[in-house]
Amino acid sequence: MCGIVGYIGKREAAPILLEGLQRLEYRGYDSAGVALAHRGRLRVTKAAVRVGELRTLVGEDNPAPVGIAHTRWATHGEPTDVNAHPHLDAEGRIAVVHNGIIENAEQLRAKLIASGVEFASDTDTEALAHLIAARLRDGAETLEDAVRGALHQVEGAYGIVVLDVKNPGEIVVARNGSPIVLGIGDGEMFVASDLAALVRHTQRVVYLDDGELATLKAGDYRTSTLQAKRTDKTPTEVELSDEDYQLDGYADYMRKEIGEQPEAVRRALRGRLDERFSTARLGGLRLDPRELRSIRRVKFLGCGSAYYAGQIGAGLVEELARLPADAEPASEFRYRNPVVDPETLYVAVSQSGETADTLAAVQELSRKGGRVIGAVNAVASAIARECGSGVFLHAGPEVSVASTKAVTNMNTTFAMLALLLGRVRDLSVADGRRIVEGLDALPDHIEEVVRTQDEPIAEVARKFAEARHMFFVGRVRGWPVAREGAQKLKEISYVHAEAYQAGELKHGPIALIDPSMPSVVIVPDDELLVKNIGTMEQIKARGGPVIAVTNAQLPEGLADAELRVPRTEPELDPILFGIPLQLLAYHLATALGRDIDKPRNLAKSVTVE
Repeated sequence: MCGIVGYIGKREAAPILLEGLQRLEYRGYDSAGVALAHRGRLRVTKAAVRVGELRTLVGEDNPAPVGIAHTRWATHGEPTDVNAHPHLDAEGRIAVVHNGIIENAEQLRAKLIASGVEFASDTDTEALAHLIAARLRDGAETLEDAVRGALHQVEGAYGIVVLDVKNPGEIVVARNGSPIVLGIGDGEMFVASDLAALVRHTQRVVYLDDGELATLKAGDYRTSTLQAKRTDKTPTEVELSDEDYQLDGYADYMRKEIGEQPEAVRRALRGRLDERFSTARLGGLRLDPRELRSIRRVKFLGCGSAYYAGQIGAGLVEELARLPADAEPASEFRYRNPVVDPETLYVAVSQSGETADTLAAVQELSRKGGRVIGAVNAVASAIARECGSGVFLHAGPEVSVASTKAVTNMNTTFAMLALLLGRVRDLSVADGRRIVEGLDALPDHIEEVVRTQDEPIAEVARKFAEARHMFFVGRVRGWPVAREGAQKLKEISYVHAEAYQAGELKHGPIALIDPSMPSVVIVPDDELLVKNIGTMEQIKARGGPVIAVTNAQLPEGLADAELRVPRTEPELDPILFGIPLQLLAYHLATALGRDIDKPRNLAKSVTVE
């Protein structure tokens, strides 16, 4: 959540900072601001506005070669002009931008107020500016020393960038639980919370680890720990480019990314399907066949859509590998003192690789000796580094807050994991070959859905756009699909949606069925088809409209609308059935005039509790 951009070099900083903020708008925010240092003056412009409006407020005449900028998603204090970042100390010397939450902010504020400090905002971040300024007044030799001393008093998560107007030749950054990446240019340095803000200027980057600081000058940088121990970080080259973040003629990123799913799935599958032995190759797991056979249970940990993908993965593992498997919200796992079993394989799932709850669950597992792998879409992310092994999703950059291609690639990756675990056990060559062929055909099937169903689904969305509530109903394989479908609809359309197992509908929720309550029913052509038809008949008998997502031949007139998907192997149905639900959510939100890529109150990467 939130966005950080910083620059120091020879060019004018303001255009670079504002462009970087614009690239980070997808992360979610409610205010924005910029601080520029030039000739001993600190110019701060901030307001509860969009980046486009901030650009107008900043204006054109800004020769400053150093600055920091931020988009804020409110935690401490309402989204107002004064609570927007950057925040200053009382003298206007120190400027700070911050992602994360300072957990002991109230105690720090109380001590500072007792010492005579007057606060201008309600934020936790402002305390940092005052603490750093106090350290400089007390004799800290460098800005880095002052930042380090201030952070020793802080409890919580942070990614910060600090600027001292009296020493504009450097900026100091630090990380603990909130991502920070340095960009290395030619006689200039960049810093951001996300690669999207950097790739137009450089592909050479350095990722800070938790507990690290960096001091940036125009020509170089140095990194160290909170204990002042030097760390020598080697830059890496990222494969992303500016073009990866372009809309390419689409109205919004979500629709673009729905259309990118066939190629994203092809990338996820490339080199990983072993036709000779009817299995999958996942070298990043770093587990040989003997170790794979020693696994007695699989547990998926994720939040939101990643959790629902984990439920699909658990179903695939049980079906193909005949191993007990389940999924759990990482936010619950970290707090319930779980029993960690050395024979269980834990799979930490996260698009960003920085999700705070999932990272904390990984750290708890590592502390207790659990065997945990990552399934992430960012190679050098915190979860990837903490796990040390896992599977890269290869979804490519995902800008829209509502995840589409990353979720589909999670599901695809879990199908390969289930296939691999099954083939070292009792899954036959014939069944393995069947799954391999089904996975190989998956990109073409997704392409068919997007190409042939886009307009029919848009028509269905317009037909039901007045509905204020919807049920999503599925059975066994269809249950997590229904949950993810309801999540998508809620996220971007703000229509209230609930998902239920089909068999649970009659145990209470069916009381809500009436002509104003459409039900989206997941109906694969499998051994449960008759049961699912029975569920639709129960809904219809009570006057409820039915939207069927199906690859089956249904009785004529049973469904008020059908969203069609091609036939695939039954175990892979959940992967394919999610695509029309993405399109349904998208088109319904469009019909309601929603801001598709920036839904209210949401952030792309949730790096705080």
